[in-house]
Amino acid sequence: MKKLAVIGAGVMGQGVSYQFAKFGYQVTLIDLSDEVLEDAKKKIKNIERLDKLLHKSKSTYVALDQITCTTDLSSISSADFIIENVTENIKIKETLYQEIAKYISNDALLAVNTSAVSITRLASFLPQPKNIMGIHFMNPVHLKPTVEVIRGFHTTEETINTTQTLLQSVEMEGVVVNDYPGFISNRVLMLTVNEAIFSLQDGVADAKSIDKIFKQCFGHTMGPLETADLIGLDTILYTLDVLVESYQDTKFRPAPLLKKMVDAGLHGRKSGEGFFKYN
Repeated sequence: MKKLAVIGAGVMGQGVSYQFAKFGYQVTLIDLSDEVLEDAKKKIKNIERLDKLLHKSKSTYVALDQITCTTDLSSISSADFIIENVTENIKIKETLYQEIAKYISNDALLAVNTSAVSITRLASFLPQPKNIMGIHFMNPVHLKPTVEVIRGFHTTEETINTTQTLLQSVEMEGVVVNDYPGFISNRVLMLTVNEAIFSLQDGVADAKSIDKIFKQCFGHTMGPLETADLIGLDTILYTLDVLVESYQDTKFRPAPLLKKMVDAGLHGRKSGEGFFKYN
């Protein structure tokens, strides 16, 4: 299994493509726009530079030599393994999966890179639902070697085992969880992030102080508000909305401050400002 297709050239698609390319996999990176793909190539080159400079990556491969960029979705037809990374929006994903169904081979495995969307629901659009699973990669991908592998209703043990072997080949470890909204990571993390936002909204402490407690008292690398900025406040809001709807539990109700910031275009790192400002 050496031919991979990565759908979506945003932050996660860039990270996933780089991780597999640096271990010698041939990766086809797919997006709707040539402009987006050109930007992705620049970002991947920078990820590689920093990985070698700061983290002493010993990869003998040049990432971009392993990655082919295209806007042609039909190119997935030759892929052994497909990783989908588009926006965390069920409607957008459903539309995409209807298109994927036209081209995916019966033997190919497909991983949904998602933090909240139902694997079982998306698998229903494809001809071989047994070959579909979720992989929840963390950002930045090359520095987060543990991922959630999500078992859908129809996902077979063979699919799970093949996925685990693939992840091990790029020095990653999959923790298998079942298909429930938010899985483990976001079901717990979103409560923490949301409560931190409520604390900021209520004036309990400022953003820097809230994060400082988590970093210096609990040993976290990042506090909940910096984490929210990294994920994207729009993604945080969408995920909380999914959890509220799925569990019918108001404990996931998004803080009004979060909604206000998203409406104002403050989406975190990707927009240059969230709970903190970025250059």
